[in-house]
Amino acid sequence: MNKQDQLNIIKEDFINCQKVLLAIGDETRQSILSRPAVSHHLKVLRDAGVILMRKEGTKNFYYINVRTELGLLRTLVLDIDKFMQNFY
Repeated sequence: MNKQDQLNIIKEDFINCQKVLLAIGDETRQSILSRPAVSHHLKVLRDAGVILMRKEGTKNFYYINVRTELGLLRTLVLDIDKFMQNFY
């Protein structure tokens, strides 16, 4: 695979990761310290696919969705690493 093909793959990876990067790029969502806005930030993270929710009665349980959307970030980093290996 030539360098241009690798750059095109990395560009596509970034496009695929845009929602995730935007959602986790906010400091408030990173720490979830802003109590009045927690539900807003949880919604943004859910919409980006970073977290999932399950209901039990009147309670909502949130958990990180590592198998899908965050996996896109892993792919992005691996493709950048492959590209950078050509310079070493």
